[in-house]
Amino acid sequence: MFPSAVEAAAVGAKAALAVTAEPTVFVVDDNLAVRKSLRALLESAGLGVETYGSGEEFLEAYDPERIGCLLLDIRLRDRNGLELQDELRRRKAMLPIIVLTGHGNVATSVRALKAGAIDFLQKPVPPKVLLERVRAAVEGDRQARAAAADRIAIAGRLAHLTPREREVMELLASGKTSKEIAAALDLSVRTVEGHRRMVFLKMDVASAAQLVRVVLRARGGAPGS
Repeated sequence: MFPSAVEAAAVGAKAALAVTAEPTVFVVDDNLAVRKSLRALLESAGLGVETYGSGEEFLEAYDPERIGCLLLDIRLRDRNGLELQDELRRRKAMLPIIVLTGHGNVATSVRALKAGAIDFLQKPVPPKVLLERVRAAVEGDRQARAAAADRIAIAGRLAHLTPREREVMELLASGKTSKEIAAALDLSVRTVEGHRRMVFLKMDVASAAQLVRVVLRARGGAPGS
């Protein structure tokens, strides 16, 4: 079910703001020396950094709207990194997670990746490799949030359609002609053409092909165009 126009506008504005914000690399590691080393490396590359000594400390400060990525150590004093990863997954967090460990094994890496981690790196990680993976994670987060903001914006446009316009839009998106839509809805072709014009106007498209792409984007089935 699509949100109302007002709800979509509010959520969309918030999502768009998050996409344009400066990214932050969140580091969760209970080793102070490691935190300092990672901060120095990441800041030298021009990246914003926040470090946390425990999973609980990170969760207390965590804002799901903030863009970036999480560098997560597996072995933490209060809870292991996999448990923190599970908690973030439960909260439906979008934040990309790169797992770091000095005690990795196949079973652990498989569990981390299945739970949504985008990478699993063995310490010590070569600085060049770590920076490449972090930059890729941050860019992936930005793109994912931009796509989500786009879907919300489209949902706002959809919320302005009347029920009849929604019916016409669905048939247009399925490839039906105005004559076929008129027959299917028991309307005149002229009436269908009027609805078609309003659908194009409200959805901000100039053709049926563009409308199809917008509808697919709303459903998460195609990239923005």
